[in-house]
Amino acid sequence: MVDDGLVKGEDGCCRCWWVGDKADYVAYHDDEWGVPTADDQRLFEKVCLEGFQSGLSWLTILRKRENFRAAFAEFDFKKVAQFTDEDVERLLQDAGIVRHRKKIESVINNAGRACELVEEFGSLATYFWRYEPSEAARPKVCDYETLKLLGKTAESTAMSKDLKKRGWSFVGPTTAYAFMQSMGMVNDHLEGCEWRDRIEKLRKAFERPV
Repeated sequence: MVDDGLVKGEDGCCRCWWVGDKADYVAYHDDEWGVPTADDQRLFEKVCLEGFQSGLSWLTILRKRENFRAAFAEFDFKKVAQFTDEDVERLLQDAGIVRHRKKIESVINNAGRACELVEEFGSLATYFWRYEPSEAARPKVCDYETLKLLGKTAESTAMSKDLKKRGWSFVGPTTAYAFMQSMGMVNDHLEGCEWRDRIEKLRKAFERPV
């Protein structure tokens, strides 16, 4: 990594520092991170996996993602909300995922709360995208020095507070901000990263749910 927080891959492309030389991270960075989405099932997956990541590396979660999808019905929250204590015990025996009882129970609880949000707002996307920050609230320059200190924001704190009030768990302000980054609510690709402009174009063309 050079001082500006960019890494140059074997393909000659400059990417954000956290990618390093891991192929898993390269693919995630290039194809997914920051791409705006309004797909409720993918949004639920993202917020759940960010919760599982708490205390662990994202690479650990990324490499287990297909196992998580198989374990949690592809993150169809209507199905997950019906999981029972027997499912919890089953998942605790699944070596392919992170076997953490409270996090497993959290996903099931949050699935029920997600159903409630859909009933109230029409979709998870409509609810979550309400927290998109204004351009004025964003850093003037998206550089390494800024981003390495940007673990949470006023918007992610507000989202976290409201979700917790609604009964969600494992959705602290830092987790909420990582979720906002991954779902494209903010564009935190570094200045100089070859994906920053690509993501910005996608965000401008993206139709926000209402």
